[in-house]
Formats: sequence, structure tokens, C-alpha cells
Amino acid sequence: MSEFVEATERMNLVRPAVSLFGSARTPETHPYFKLAEEIARQLSDSGFTVISGGGPGIMEAANRGAYFGEAPSVGLNIQLPHEQYGNTYQDISISFRHFFARKYIFVRFAIAYVVMPGGFGTLDELFEALTLVQTGKALKLPIILVHEPFWRDMLGWFRNTLVTEGMISPEDMDLIQVIDKPEDIVEAIFKHYEHRGFMPAAGDRGKFLNL
Repeated sequence: MSEFVEATERMNLVRPAVSLFGSARTPETHPYFKLAEEIARQLSDSGFTVISGGGPGIMEAANRGAYFGEAPSVGLNIQLPHEQYGNTYQDISISFRHFFARKYIFVRFAIAYVVMPGGFGTLDELFEALTLVQTGKALKLPIILVHEPFWRDMLGWFRNTLVTEGMISPEDMDLIQVIDKPEDIVEAIFKHYEHRGFMPAAGDRGKFLNL
């Protein structure tokens, strides 16, 4: 409970924010790292706080891009026995022992999700977001996959198996966007909110209480 309270208090002043997910294992020299850093920088310069997992790889790229931008860089760090360590590009650094509390903060304070290539952790965060939006437990907001070749086979399986066998509705595919260019990602987020504010309307606030 203390993790929920502390994180919520510290995050209340940093909206609007975009959660950016991706692999902890991506080296600084990889094109994915450079792309994530540029996306985060453009989001930050457009006024969006960028939230990452606070660790190495894509998470560090996201924090680094935002750190040198106009809006804050936030790291939601998780205590793990291996692989995770906090990067140094965090204006706000919050540490968690429990995944469920950390995942709640990713969802609670995001007005969009940007998902870079990654492994099980990234997929877990992606499917968490999709499930919450699909079931109406979270507001409908942009869920953007970056680098189409990486996601191509997964999306094909969604269409050819999940939709065909009735496991999801055809309309559920509309929850996902695939965008590769940083400037197009920023534009898509602004377009989604063109006719509404970034903050939830009064009628939407109850959804956050039921996450």
C-alpha cells in the first residue's frame, strides 16, 4: 500500500505523461535505442512527461531522451535479483518491490502507451494495457507499437488466429496502432486528444478507482 501512496503523490504533478516500454537488453549502439531516445525527446519537447521502467536498454533511452527535453523524465524502477539497475537520466525516480503496484502507475498516469521491441516484460505491459482498454477498465487511449517488422508476425497471428477463431473481436485490432516515425507518434497522440482534454472527464474518473 505504501508504494501506491508514495508513487501516486509523486506522480500527481507530472501529467500529461506517456508510458514508453521496451527491452532492458538493448545496447546503446542498437538502432532501437537511438529510435527510443528520439521518440522520448520529441515527446518531452512537445510537453509530455515520459515514463519508463527506469532500467537499462530501451528504458534508459526513453529516460535519456526525455531528460534532455522540456518535460520531466520518470523512472518506475523495480527491484530484481538481476538485469535491472536504475539509469541516471531520471528527474523523478520511484522504486518498487511489487510489479502490480508499478504496473498500476504505468497505466494510471499515461495518456498513451508507446511500445518498442522487447521481451516478456514488454509484452506483459502491452497486454495489460490492451486488456484494460478492451474491457473498459481503463480509458481508450493510443497504444502505439514501434518498428513494424518486429511486430508483424504477432499482429498477423492476432488477425489470422485470434480474430478468425473468435477469441477477440475484429474491432479489437483497432486498439493498436503501428507507427515508426517519432514525429508521427507525437502527431497521433495529439490527434487522439484533439477534441478532448488530456485529463479524464468527471464521468471517466470512476474507471481509475476500479483498475
